Amino acid sequence: MGMVRWLHPAQFIRTSMDAIVAAVFGSRADQRLIESVVRPQEPYFDYSQIEDGGGSFWLDYVADTGDGWDPTYCIARLLALPTLETAVPGGAQHVTQRGRVLIFGGDEVYPGASRETYEERLIQPYEAAMRRSHPPSPDLFVIPGNHDWYDGLAAFMRLFCAHRWVAGRRTRQSRSYFALKLPQDWWLLGTDVQLNSDIDVPQVEYFRSVAALMGPKDRVILCNAEPAWIHATATKKRRGYLENNLDYLQEKVLGKRISVFIAGDLHHYRRHEDPEGRQKITAGGGGAFLHPTHAPPARVLLDDYKEKKSFPDEKTSRRLARGNLLLMRHSPLFGLMSGTMYLLLALAAYAEVGHLGLSRFLEVISKVGYSMVLRPLSLVLGVATLAAFTAFADVAFGRWRTLAGALHATAHLTAAFLCAWGATYVTVSVLGICPEMAADGMTCTAGWLHQAGKFLMDTVLTFAFGFFVGPFVTGFYLWVSVNGFLAHYNEAFGALAIPDWKNFLRLRIDPDGSLTVFPVGVERVPRKWKKTHAGPYAPAYESDDPKATEPILIEEPFRIR
Repeated sequence: MGMVRWLHPAQFIRTSMDAIVAAVFGSRADQRLIESVVRPQEPYFDYSQIEDGGGSFWLDYVADTGDGWDPTYCIARLLALPTLETAVPGGAQHVTQRGRVLIFGGDEVYPGASRETYEERLIQPYEAAMRRSHPPSPDLFVIPGNHDWYDGLAAFMRLFCAHRWVAGRRTRQSRSYFALKLPQDWWLLGTDVQLNSDIDVPQVEYFRSVAALMGPKDRVILCNAEPAWIHATATKKRRGYLENNLDYLQEKVLGKRISVFIAGDLHHYRRHEDPEGRQKITAGGGGAFLHPTHAPPARVLLDDYKEKKSFPDEKTSRRLARGNLLLMRHSPLFGLMSGTMYLLLALAAYAEVGHLGLSRFLEVISKVGYSMVLRPLSLVLGVATLAAFTAFADVAFGRWRTLAGALHATAHLTAAFLCAWGATYVTVSVLGICPEMAADGMTCTAGWLHQAGKFLMDTVLTFAFGFFVGPFVTGFYLWVSVNGFLAHYNEAFGALAIPDWKNFLRLRIDPDGSLTVFPVGVERVPRKWKKTHAGPYAPAYESDDPKATEPILIEEPFRIR
């Protein structure tokens, strides 16, 4: 199972429709309101008396899984190993243990939720990594992300909220949110922000009742599906708690108890820390395509958290963005859309200019302009193209958004004009098809068969030129946007579908009450695998790719006391 190709025409249309339908109907058919009534759940799940070897308690966190097989299985395999020895390059080795609890932090499957996609892109890789586990078996708790909500959370509830076994781990939650009581006065809360980056009122009441059970020294790990702190910094908008239930929960219900915020959604690793040692960690590296770490910009958050580490670093992130200049290589069928668009624009403003070379450029402009005046449809398509690309422009451009969209549209309109002109010039002046032009250049004196052949060749060449030129124009726009203006980070890196630079978090609570976080990363995941024949308690495959890299610690383990 390969990575999702977001710019494949069929996938692009399907994903757009899923997003539109989810946005329109999601808030009007909120599954969370129903589950709060019909699905009773314990006030919290108690792990406070459970200890692993040495008196410590281990748990794992991974988010944004279920894309291509290689990155998803690579991380699933590392999570399944009973112990894992890693180190910061050049640093001391650290031995970590498999968590007694595994948290899926959102967007468990791509491109959208269904029983089939969960099975193919998530369950199969994780069961290949560990179909069974030796007692005591780890537990699995899952937070839904926006992609899990694309089917109204139906497949998610069936898989994760029905007390089933999944890849050697048992699920215990009945709702899409939960609370875990951990040893040494620690708690972990997992929220469901649905599609609107917010939580519902019954969920607020649930967590309010959990907060009432906490002591004055208790500390909280809050897991959300999205890193609101980065998005707020990028948009320079600080929301008040009256605007958002999640902000109310964080600021008024939990307050200073929250020592660690963890979220996925952005497919990279970035850690921010405030002067008091609180952490905001973005760790969405479970299997989905890589997001850049230089965009959206968030070196210093609105609440004075400062960035301490990113994986990959910003220099590498900018270098990877250059891959958009070869967009055709990463999304080879994207040219079907650009070729079709160029062809429609050319047909709408068709003019006989095949006998005119570069030296008569102004005459070509005149003839095409005259043709557009005679064919109002060409003006309609031109205006529609400008409107579509302006709407596509990222809000990160701010007040320059309209200009950015207009420039992008103008680039495609210009490219379509040149492709069409080049196609008819090659047909008439190079291939010699229907070269006998009348003095006015508007008619062909040959028979209808020659005219049909000329039209067919013009059509094929225009589409072919658009097939190759359009992706370069789009790729250049995305490269300039993400590296020059820190915009279109999702589109620019989604188009590349980079499977590498994956990560997950391994957390340890020690008997003294301190929490240590081990951020594990893999720079290059394997592309080839071989069977281990090791049985259901161990991974079924191991790397057979000499170019793959071993797991490392992204940074030295950091401790929250």
